[in-house]
Amino acid sequence: MSAGQRQAAPLTTATALGDWAFQDDAAGVEAEEKAASKRRTVLLVFALPLFGQTFHYMKDLPPLWALSKALPIISLPLAFPLLLRGRMPLTFEWLMAFLWLVIVSSAIGIFTFNQNFLIGLTAQIKLLPMLYCLSFLGLLLIVRPTIEELQRAFLWCAGLTFGALVLLWAFAPQSWYATAYELGDAPLLSADDRGNRIRMPMYFGMIAFFGLYRGFFKKPTVTGGLLVALALAVIVGIVKTRAVVLATGATLICSSFISASPRWRIVSLLVSLLGALALLQIPYVAGAFDTGSSSGFDVRATTIAKASGFLGASPFRWLFGVGTISSIDPAGLAHYFNHFFFLADIAWLGVIFEFGLIGAAVIFGLLLGTLVFTARLRKQVDGTFLAGAQDYVLFTILISALYSTMTLQPGEIAVITASCVYCWMIVRENGAEETLGS
Repeated sequence: MSAGQRQAAPLTTATALGDWAFQDDAAGVEAEEKAASKRRTVLLVFALPLFGQTFHYMKDLPPLWALSKALPIISLPLAFPLLLRGRMPLTFEWLMAFLWLVIVSSAIGIFTFNQNFLIGLTAQIKLLPMLYCLSFLGLLLIVRPTIEELQRAFLWCAGLTFGALVLLWAFAPQSWYATAYELGDAPLLSADDRGNRIRMPMYFGMIAFFGLYRGFFKKPTVTGGLLVALALAVIVGIVKTRAVVLATGATLICSSFISASPRWRIVSLLVSLLGALALLQIPYVAGAFDTGSSSGFDVRATTIAKASGFLGASPFRWLFGVGTISSIDPAGLAHYFNHFFFLADIAWLGVIFEFGLIGAAVIFGLLLGTLVFTARLRKQVDGTFLAGAQDYVLFTILISALYSTMTLQPGEIAVITASCVYCWMIVRENGAEETLGS
C-alpha cells in the first residue's frame, strides 16, 4: 500500500462514520417529527368533539354534557394568540355578529317578556359557541398542526362517529330505546313510528360523507362508491331524521351540479333528481310533507300563527325581534304562549321572531361568508376535509329552511370557519399552493 493510500484510509473511515452519524441524526429527527405529528393529531381528535358540540345536547352523558356547556367560557383564553397577530379573515365579523345577536336580543327579551335583568341576560347562552371561531382558531395557532393533520383529525372523528353509531345499532338492547318522552326532549336512542332511531350528532360524519362524495364524483372508484353508499345507508336507515335526509339529498344535488363539467351537468342533475325521488319513497322521509297531526304539522302551524301574531304589525318587532325567555326559566315560551312553542321548528320565522330581520340577515351573512371563503380557499389547497366543510356549510343553509341549526349549534360553523382561516394562514405563510390527498 502506498503512502497516499495509507493517508486516504483514515479519511475514508472518518467520512463513513460521519455519514452514519448524519443518517442516525436524520432518522432521529424524522422519528421525533412523526411522534409530534401523532400527538398533535390525537390532541385535535380529543378537542374537536367538544368544540363541534357533539355532547352539547347529550344529557345521557352528564360529565361531557356539562363540560360542553362550560367550554365556550373556559376556552376563551385560547383566543389570546389572535391578539398578537394582524386582523384575520372573518374573525371580526363573527365577533361583531355575536355581540349584536346576544346584547340586542337579550335586552329586548327582558322588556318583552318582563324577565329579571340577570336571568334575561342568560337568554342567549346557546349562542356562546359562536366564540369558538376565536378560541378554536387560537388553539390551532398554539398547536400548529399541518393542514394534513387537521384533515386527519376530522376524518378520525368521523370514523369514530360512524363506528359508535353502528355499534349502538347492532348491540344496544331494545330496553335502551325510549318509547315515551316529553315533547321537546331528544333522547339518544328512541323508538317511534319510524322504528328504532339513534340521534347521533352527525357533524363530523356529514363532513366526511360530503368530502367522500366529492372525491368519488371527481375520481370514481369502487371503494369510494361503497363508502359513500354505506354512509348514506347509515344516515337514512339508522339516524332517520327527516330534515337531515332531505337536506343531504339537496346538498348532493347542488354538489353534483357544481362539480360536473358543463357537458355532464344535465346528466348529473337527472341522476341526482332520480336519487331524490327514491329517497322520497321512504315513508318517514315522505312524512315531512304530511300535513296530518301525526307528523306534528298542526303543532308547527299553531306555532307559526302565534309567532306571526305576536310580531304583529310592529316594524320594530319585525326588524329587531322580540328576544326569547331564558332557558333558566322553567316555564319558558311554552308556558307563556300555552303551547309547545319551539322556535327551531319554524325555521327562519323562528330566527326572525327572536333576532328580527336584521339578526336573520347577520346569521345568513355568516353562513354565506364562510361558504364563499371556503370555496376560494379550495382553489389554493384542497382535500377531503375542505371539500366536505364547504358542502356542510351549504347543508346548513339548506336545512335551515326546515330547522334552525345555526341558532342551536353555532359552534359547528364556527369551527369550520376557524379551521378554514387557519388553513388560509398556513398557505399564506408557505407562499405556495398545497395539495392534500383525498
